[in-house]
Amino acid sequence: MKAEIFLPEDYRPAEDEPFMNERQLEYFRRKLITWKNDLLDESRGTVEALQDGTRNIPDVADRASEETDRALELRTRDRQRKLIAKIDSALRRIEDGEYGYCEVTGEPISLKRLDARPIATMSLEAQERHERREKVHRDD
Repeated sequence: MKAEIFLPEDYRPAEDEPFMNERQLEYFRRKLITWKNDLLDESRGTVEALQDGTRNIPDVADRASEETDRALELRTRDRQRKLIAKIDSALRRIEDGEYGYCEVTGEPISLKRLDARPIATMSLEAQERHERREKVHRDD
């Protein structure tokens, strides 16, 4: 069992401290766990709403509208499920000591990028190169 790491409430990772030190790792770990818990809470609400929503609607237009809403809800739920898998992967990288480093170049990912997108696995430059290559292949 690791010792609890104290983080002031207003703590933000800074460029002038050692990259991915214990405080930064704990900051991102808590951020990821909070995000995951929020998504799980949302999805529980979605499941309950979908279960409650199985009622017979005689009006065709109303029924079509409800089915469209349900399909959108399910698509959102699927996106959240994939996001939770990415969050779990990021949490594993924290445990393995790989978090915060680009999986392509091995270079540190900027703190600003990680703060905005804590599941990032590539530096901004590597991500842009990846997206350009993807776009070129998609246009074929």
